[in-house]
Amino acid sequence: MPAMSRGNYLLVPAVLAALILGAGGPAHAEKGFGGGTDGQTEQRADTSDDGTVSVTVGGVVFDRSKNGGGDSVGALTSSTSWSPPPCWYAPKYTPEQLQKYLEPIWEAGSTGYEWDADQREKYNADDEKKGFNKDKSGKGYWWGSYVDKSYPPGWDSCDEDYFWVDLDDPPPADIENAVTPEVLAELAYAEIRVPGTEVTLAPAEATKVNLPTWAWLDGAEFKPVSVTASVPEIGVEATATAEPVSLRIEPGTPDAEVYPASGVCEIKDGRIGEPYAKGKANDTPPCGVKYLRSSGDGTFPLRATVTWEIHWTGSDGAGGDLPDGTFGATQDVVVQEIQAVNR
Repeated sequence: MPAMSRGNYLLVPAVLAALILGAGGPAHAEKGFGGGTDGQTEQRADTSDDGTVSVTVGGVVFDRSKNGGGDSVGALTSSTSWSPPPCWYAPKYTPEQLQKYLEPIWEAGSTGYEWDADQREKYNADDEKKGFNKDKSGKGYWWGSYVDKSYPPGWDSCDEDYFWVDLDDPPPADIENAVTPEVLAELAYAEIRVPGTEVTLAPAEATKVNLPTWAWLDGAEFKPVSVTASVPEIGVEATATAEPVSLRIEPGTPDAEVYPASGVCEIKDGRIGEPYAKGKANDTPPCGVKYLRSSGDGTFPLRATVTWEIHWTGSDGAGGDLPDGTFGATQDVVVQEIQAVNR
């Protein structure tokens, strides 16, 4: 049999299973209890009696009931080069499920006698009572790989074969991205959605050259959001929480001044910026912009980006910080010349 890389070796069973089982009916691969085929993901949503929505993706259950909502929500972009795991390992099969998945592949003989024999020996398949760890049923799971369905860079790096983990035992320390509270927190980070960042401006319809324009965000929308990721079968979970801390304003033209001079408006008393109030026309806004020239017949693309601090807590009492995330949006601003009246 031609030599295969470990990654290809793991993909063979899933492909063959679909072909073999498809010969007598619809093509499919045998699924583990986590809801995914080998190396793939499947999404399932469940609603509890209290209306809480949880979604199972790749062996992990995500509770999004405290996530951001609305039409303009979006995912965070890490402020550093860090990114959530593109793939991970989690419980995938009971002993009986793994046996049901693998034996049809071996019986087909398409993977070669030598490979099949090695696999049978690895899982002690000829022992009716102990094969596939059936003597440990209810005491652990076979773990396998799952992939982020968007297939980001590195999605194919989880190429370890199935491995057994007893209940209450941690996964092997040398297997990267095997789910722990910290890994679950990183996966939850990827599921966080925050509200859009269109700022309220005063004047609203069009501002004037050299006139300070006030900018602020609705405090009711910009509050902490969180997602909890868990693997109920092993009692492990983590919650990642995002809190808004600042707003950066980019006027869309170098011919402008921002308030404060850094262009970063810090959150204060749960609010970013301050709504304009009558009688403050001559005041300097705590957050805003002053355009120094007209936008003519067009507009300036003002960009507003909110920075969110991320922290997490896990079921084992651990916790910490993850890289800040940002989410921004661009809005068009009309800037007009102040019209002089000649008498």
